[in-house]
Amino acid sequence: MFNKANRLEKFKDAETVIGASIKVKGNFQGQGNIIIEGVLEGSLKTDSNIFVGDQAKITANIEASDVIITGEVRGNIKAKNYLAIGDTAKIFGDVQYGEISVERGAIINGQLSSINEDNKHTEKIKTEDKATISSK
Repeated sequence: MFNKANRLEKFKDAETVIGASIKVKGNFQGQGNIIIEGVLEGSLKTDSNIFVGDQAKITANIEASDVIITGEVRGNIKAKNYLAIGDTAKIFGDVQYGEISVERGAIINGQLSSINEDNKHTEKIKTEDKATISSK
């Protein structure tokens, strides 16, 4: 489902990269694509896209247009458009998304809420432990 080359195609022009050996704390807000391979604590918001790599450990709320997660996130996630959760992902927090795909083996411990453009309809799914979830 997730070919690494395809996953990263939209991130080739990333504005910010937090490498695997980097640990940062703070509240980050931007407009460009962000790649996180290291450790981040605080909050993270962009008008574009966020990629959380396999080795990444994030303790923060995340908000972006598209979000791809293959690492660990402890905090709430809001993907206004599309959320892709890879098989190595570990999510501990509530998740809001426009569209979602989840690979088998991903761990999600929190509430999933589907939102549409007018935010009037919300579909809630409670998850515990390992989950495989597909959108309608």
